[in-house]
Amino acid sequence: MNLLQRWFSKPGAVRRWALASVIANVGIIVTGGAVRLTESGLGCPEWPKCTADSLVATPEMGIYGVIEFGNRVLTGVLIAVAVGALLAAWLRVPRRSSLVKLAAAGLMYVPAQAVIGGITVWTNLNPWVVGLHFLASIPLVALSVALYVRSGEPDGEAVPLVPRAVVLLGRGLVAVAAAVIVMGVVVTGSGPHAGDADTPRNGMDPALMSQFHADLVWLLLGMTVALIATLHAVKAPEGAIRTAYALLAVELLQGVIGYTQYYLDLPALLVGMHMLGAGVLWVAVVAVPFSLRKRIPHPGAVPLHYEIHGEREGDRIVEAAEKEAVEPAV
Repeated sequence: MNLLQRWFSKPGAVRRWALASVIANVGIIVTGGAVRLTESGLGCPEWPKCTADSLVATPEMGIYGVIEFGNRVLTGVLIAVAVGALLAAWLRVPRRSSLVKLAAAGLMYVPAQAVIGGITVWTNLNPWVVGLHFLASIPLVALSVALYVRSGEPDGEAVPLVPRAVVLLGRGLVAVAAAVIVMGVVVTGSGPHAGDADTPRNGMDPALMSQFHADLVWLLLGMTVALIATLHAVKAPEGAIRTAYALLAVELLQGVIGYTQYYLDLPALLVGMHMLGAGVLWVAVVAVPFSLRKRIPHPGAVPLHYEIHGEREGDRIVEAAEKEAVEPAV
C-alpha cells in the first residue's frame, strides 16, 4: 500500500483528518491567545511579511517576534490539515459529495481567517478587529465538527430521535453559546491583555460587559440542565444524553475558570485556559444537535455495510461480502 493510500484512502481516513482539524483549529485559538497575552501582537509589525525587509522574524525582534511569527506558521498547519481532509474525502471509496463539500469549505475558509489576522496587524491591533479574528475560528471549528460527525454516518435523510421541541432546544443552545463567546470577546476587548502595551481598548465598561457575559453563561447552563432533564423524560438515546452531560461538564469547568480569573484580576495563564475552554465549549455544543438525529441510508445503500463506530473499523462503505472476507472466522 503506497503512502497516498495509507494516509488518505484507508477506512476512517476522513474521520481522522476531521479530528485533526478540530484539534488544530482549537489549538490556534490558544496560540493566538498566547500572542495577545505575551504582548507579542506586533512582534511582526507587517503582514504578510514579518517586516518590510524580511518574511520571517529576525534575531533583533527578540522573543516577541518569535511568538508572533510562530503563530503565523501554524496557519500553514491548518492549511495542511485542511488539504489532508479534502484529499481523504476525495479519495474515499465510494466518494461522498457531502464530505467533499464540507472539507472544501474548511480549506477555503482558512486563508480568509489569515487575511483577517493580517488586518489586525495593519490596524495596530484594533480590539474590534482582534475580536473578529478570534471569532473567525468559530465557523472553522463548527465545519470540522460537522465533517467529523458526517464522516461517521451514512448519507440520507436526517431523522430526529427526539420531539421537535427538544431539537429546537438543542439549536437554541448553539445560538446562546455563540452569544456567550461573542460577549466574551467584547469583555476581552475592554480589559487588559491587548496584545501590545500601546494598544487601546474598545472603551466598553469591563465590569458591565463581564456581567452581561456572566448572565448569558447562566442562561446557557440553565438551558443545558433543561435539555438533560428533557432527554431523560423523553427517553432519548444514550448517545444524546452523554453528549449533553459532556457539554454540562465543560460549562461547569469553564465557569470555574472564568470566575477565578475575574476575581484574581485576569492572570495570563488563567485567561489562556479560558480561551482553550471557549474552543472546547464550542465543540461540545455544536455536537449536541447532531446527537439528536440520525441519518437513514439511501435505499440504494441498504445492501451495503456501514462501518461507523465502536468495534467496527471506520467510515468506508464496503460490500458485505468484502467485510466477511477480511474478518477472521470465529
